[in-house]
Amino acid sequence: MQFRERIVPISEAKSRTAALVEEIAASRTPVVITQNGRACAVLEDMQTYEETRESLALLKILALSQAAARSGKVKPARKAFRDAKARGRASSA
Repeated sequence: MQFRERIVPISEAKSRTAALVEEIAASRTPVVITQNGRACAVLEDMQTYEETRESLALLKILALSQAAARSGKVKPARKAFRDAKARGRASSA
């Protein structure tokens, strides 16, 4: 993965936290924070964070669905809908 983000030492991040947060919110570009010359954290705006979390959740659902299909834990859609209708009728009676 290539980083086009800004790289900032932790000492600068500490002294310029408010300014960094404003820059990140305006540009939506994450900042990689380094400690002793090594990347240790990423600071990003809330919207990007939430979008990333949502994307990861969808990918997890997809992976679980694929695993279920591979293991045979699926049934044809027609049967699933028929079963759901039958359960609905049984619970309303």
